Amino acid sequence: MTDAAHRTAADDDALLERLHTLAWGSASVPPSPGLLPDHPFPPLTKAEVDVAERSLGYPLPGLLRRIYTEVGDGGFGPEGGLASLTPRRVPHWHLPDWHCATTIHTQRAGWGAPASWFFLTGGGCTMEWYVSLIAVDHPVLLWDAEGWEPDWGQDPHDGLRYAASSLRQWLWTWADGGNVWDEALALPD
Repeated sequence: MTDAAHRTAADDDALLERLHTLAWGSASVPPSPGLLPDHPFPPLTKAEVDVAERSLGYPLPGLLRRIYTEVGDGGFGPEGGLASLTPRRVPHWHLPDWHCATTIHTQRAGWGAPASWFFLTGGGCTMEWYVSLIAVDHPVLLWDAEGWEPDWGQDPHDGLRYAASSLRQWLWTWADGGNVWDEALALPD
């Protein structure tokens, strides 16, 4: 099998199939979303994704757009699950709301992530995973809120690490049972 770093767009159908199986099990139709957050949110329509993209001000990478319309609107994937594109409330869960990528900037006004960074999911403690909406191949970024010192003249970019060279690679790593942290935390040569 090809490793995650060598996957191409030709492998996207297989990735979507794998993500669907990991998210929903072997059922061809997603089960009722009443069990959330143990199951993902149902997929969105293309029109709903269009609305989200207008809100973000940037188009989503094609692969991410397909995930939201073919697999689900978040609630599955690396680090406890991808953020949704639409606000979601999860009854009887320890958090009042599921992370919503389209509203994350208004919730995090303190440091102002660039609009071209799309929030994927939390990474625990002070870490958050993003994907660049404008860079070639849409690299995945790991941001650490404690990884920069404003008193030293640093800005939020100083808390940023490239976690994977592409969204595709990051998702394949997870789908193949790998650790998405490995490349992000690797020490430079």
